[in-house]
Amino acid sequence: MTQRCTIHLTVNGRRHTIEVEPRRLLVDVLRDELGLTGVHIGCEHGVCGTCTVLRDGASIRSCITFAVQADGTEIRTVESLADGAALHPLQDEFWAKQGLQCGYCTPGMLMRACELLEHNPEPTPTQVREGIASNLCRCTGYQYIVEAVLAAAARVRAGQDVTPDAEVNQ
Repeated sequence: MTQRCTIHLTVNGRRHTIEVEPRRLLVDVLRDELGLTGVHIGCEHGVCGTCTVLRDGASIRSCITFAVQADGTEIRTVESLADGAALHPLQDEFWAKQGLQCGYCTPGMLMRACELLEHNPEPTPTQVREGIASNLCRCTGYQYIVEAVLAAAARVRAGQDVTPDAEVNQ
């Protein structure tokens, strides 16, 4: 019989209690147990970044993180960014600036960019490139992604906050 552990997670603002095997990966719990399929599985080795989520505000690779390691933490996935039909400025600018092509890397890229803007609301192009360097994209060449992050940063500074539960200033 396989041992199971009870973990408590707050995911995108909702509290969950889940029974998991100790070897179960966070990406699998997010996708299979919670239905958050915006978290993509790419390389399964922590290299590509498609599975990036924020744990207590810091980006992690959910494909190499055991779910039990996330016990008691707050997890944010790409699904946390939009407010209903209203896109987050990062999502909107990725679309407007063609910062996505096939879209496979986009959720992880958005979460890295979200983390970057939460820590540095006025990044330079070099800082954006460094901030997203750990996530791989095979389609865009990164320039449109950098432009999208910079445009979103400008919008955020103009009054649209990057945190999904913050009030939007008019």
